[in-house]
Amino acid sequence: MTLETRIDAFSELGFLLQNYIDSKDSSSNFSQKLTNVIRNAEIQNAWFTQEQIHNALKDWSKALTRENLDKWLLLYSLGNFATQRVAVVMAGNIPLVGFHDFLSVLITGHHFIGKLSSNDNLLIPFFAETLIEIEPELKSKIEFTKDRLPYFEAVIATGSNNTARYFEYYFKEKPHIIRKNRNSAALLDGTESKTDLKALGEDVFKYFGLGCRNVSKLFVPEAYDFDDFFKSMFKYKDFINHHKYANNYDYNKAVYLMSSVKLLDNGFLLLKEDQQFSSPIGVLFYETYTDETHLKRRLKEEKENIQCIVGNHNLAEVDFGQAQHPELSDFADGVDTIEFLTQLK
Repeated sequence: MTLETRIDAFSELGFLLQNYIDSKDSSSNFSQKLTNVIRNAEIQNAWFTQEQIHNALKDWSKALTRENLDKWLLLYSLGNFATQRVAVVMAGNIPLVGFHDFLSVLITGHHFIGKLSSNDNLLIPFFAETLIEIEPELKSKIEFTKDRLPYFEAVIATGSNNTARYFEYYFKEKPHIIRKNRNSAALLDGTESKTDLKALGEDVFKYFGLGCRNVSKLFVPEAYDFDDFFKSMFKYKDFINHHKYANNYDYNKAVYLMSSVKLLDNGFLLLKEDQQFSSPIGVLFYETYTDETHLKRRLKEEKENIQCIVGNHNLAEVDFGQAQHPELSDFADGVDTIEFLTQLK
């Protein structure tokens, strides 16, 4: 199967997704099946609301165009090389979080072996079935397993810091990419517009803040006034009506109050001054800085814990509102998956 054929298959999937998002061909077989899969995914995992799944579908419908795929792959040599059996151990924290690895393995011509998270085991298999309908040759390239991994020659695994230690030991003899916990941060200096802060709200709250690209930590200047920030978050007040989010918010608030921890609270989001990066659900950590030198030093110290840095600041990497809209070339943990896959021998 040629690269062109693989690109055609994924771009056709993108076209189907775009039609679904735009409510075109709502009576099509694809649309009806996808609607059922989305409903079942929400039943299986309450964090995967239909709204949040649609957020993921919308982003992938925009990414999977012929133009985007061609542009992404232009920098790589994807000619003839030995294909490998690549195992992918997926996370399940947000909808379709493992799809980029699924795409990367298949688009480079390798054999994909997926070990799905129990939290997200319906959406990607459905898209795999759709791709096989589009291009039947892909059937021999896609495999899923619920049990022990079958024979594989390379692995991409994502998990917690504790799981990553197990992965490092278990997969040490194979070429591998092992991803650990990372979180994202936003840099504020007090000059942000209301538009900036409202866009930051999406960086914080999209997918209930469960993604590694969600902002879980703010860096703010000393004596920063959070009033405008809280006002800009008001759009997401209804999250407190989601039972799992509310349970986490209430639990964390109770724990902090019992420990006499100082909090800022707007009724659905807690702000806690903390040096750590990984904040609990319903909580956003913040840390003050004195000057740019101080800020640079802290970011350098925490480099291995940061997925991306959001803001207008010259040290930021991503604009407000764009943290959860990565490009195809925005690889998790900064490790180029395509480069890794093309170097397998």
